[in-house]
Amino acid sequence: MSNRKLEGQVALVTGASSGIGEGVALALGEAGATVVVNYVTKPEVAQTVVDRIVAMGSKAIAIQADVSKEDQVQAMFLKTIQEFGTIDILVNNAGIQKDAKFEDMTLDQWNAVLNVNLTGMFLCSREAIREFLRRGLVPERSVACGKIICMSSVHEIIPWAGHVNYATSKGGVKLFMQSLAQEYGNRKIRVNSIAPGAIQTPINRAAWETPEALESLMTLIPYNRIGKPEDIGKLAVFLASDDSDYITGTSIVIDGGMTVFEGFATGG
Repeated sequence: MSNRKLEGQVALVTGASSGIGEGVALALGEAGATVVVNYVTKPEVAQTVVDRIVAMGSKAIAIQADVSKEDQVQAMFLKTIQEFGTIDILVNNAGIQKDAKFEDMTLDQWNAVLNVNLTGMFLCSREAIREFLRRGLVPERSVACGKIICMSSVHEIIPWAGHVNYATSKGGVKLFMQSLAQEYGNRKIRVNSIAPGAIQTPINRAAWETPEALESLMTLIPYNRIGKPEDIGKLAVFLASDDSDYITGTSIVIDGGMTVFEGFATGG
């Protein structure tokens, strides 16, 4: 059986030049999808991801866009459709952190995180759904009219002191995703979320870079290992494929057990 289960489909992954986004883009490319690698800065890094996807035998291009800016998102989708004809899969991955104690948090820190992590999903999902509806169902591509995957976090479940803006954005992602799934399920558009726990990426380097930090992190993870971007990539391929056709409106936690609260293993 071929592992290229996304052959002939076009996927756009936001924030795809590093970390989880890079892992997802590579996994989709390996599964046969044509991949648009979205980035904000460092085009040479995004091009490296494109080159790796092309080396797998799939098509890929990099497109610069800040997902919090409506005109840039619309230009990105226009370029994608001009280049590849349509889009089948959107992975809303772009996200940032601007951490601060709540009493010290500035309005700029609050707005920056909400604008990228939540408004960015709104802007990208709206353009994707418009294209899905315009194109309609193409059974030879997929049994679904379109697939949207939102990158959430265990912090849609677990409160996170010192990161109120980030946790708020991820709590919002959950109901954003579910509301879209409810509204567009009858149009054969599937919308789901992935909620990672601790994943070894640049955004959380301080949590795993030293042996001491990694040992401390393991007290939160029953499975006793940190996640890798490829773990998330494999789940994204499943959610983008027809193998998951009866899954919509669901947030899948992938966290090594972090949300079972390891600190209570000995009774709390």
